[in-house]
Parts: sequence; C-alpha cells; structure tokens
Amino acid sequence: MKNALIQQGYLDDQFEQLEELQDDASPHFVEEVVRMFFKNSTRLIDRIEQDLSKIPCDFCKLNNTIHQFKGSSSSIGALRVKNGTDRFIEYCNQKNIRGCLKSFENVKKELAILNKKLENYFQLLNQGATSEEKVSRSM
Repeated sequence: MKNALIQQGYLDDQFEQLEELQDDASPHFVEEVVRMFFKNSTRLIDRIEQDLSKIPCDFCKLNNTIHQFKGSSSSIGALRVKNGTDRFIEYCNQKNIRGCLKSFENVKKELAILNKKLENYFQLLNQGATSEEKVSRSM
C-alpha cells in the first residue's frame, strides 16, 4: 500500500526515511508523527482561512503561514500537499487572491485524501502487527 501511495504521488521518500527511524522501542513512531502533522495542519489551515478572509489580504503573513505548512508537509513526505503549497506560494508572491483561494482549496482536498489514505495504511499495519503478535503467542 505504501508503494502505491508513493507511485501515485501522495508520498515521497521522506516518508520512508521516517519509517527507518521507527524501531521496537517506538513501534508507532511514524503514526504518531503523522497524527501530530494532521493536528498541526488543522491549526495552520484555520489560520490560512482567517488570513484569506481579511480585506485587504496580508500576503506577507499568509506567505509565512503557508511556508510553515509546506515545511511540515515536506517533513512527513506529503508530496501532493507540498506541491499544492508551492502553487499557493506562487500566487501569494503575485498577490493573486483568487489564485490563492483556488490553490488553497486544492491543498485542503489533497490533505483530506492523504489523511484518509494514511488512516487506512496505519490501520492495515496495526492489523498486521496484531496478527503477528497472535502468531508469536501461539508458538
């Protein structure tokens, strides 16, 4: 499933690098990092929505917030989300509010899709771990 997410462009190799940091001492490390990312993303999305609703729009402030979001997206390997933030930043630099709004809707859509796909991925991983634990206990 992870390979499909990478091939489809949802994730990049940064996600695999995160997984390499996971070990027996912290078996849910990646899942915890991803959950923190989505929690932080909610806060940043809210801030961006507030900034976009202000007239006139403070593009400098908006640019700072979207860069934070881009950085956190990059840190977990959320490729499509990161690419969406790149387009948003371009529009922000052009002071194009319509472009910002359109690209922001795309970023939110990609974020929601990724959230669902990663929930399914971690659920499958956890089911696999549970099955392995049952097998090892029965031996």
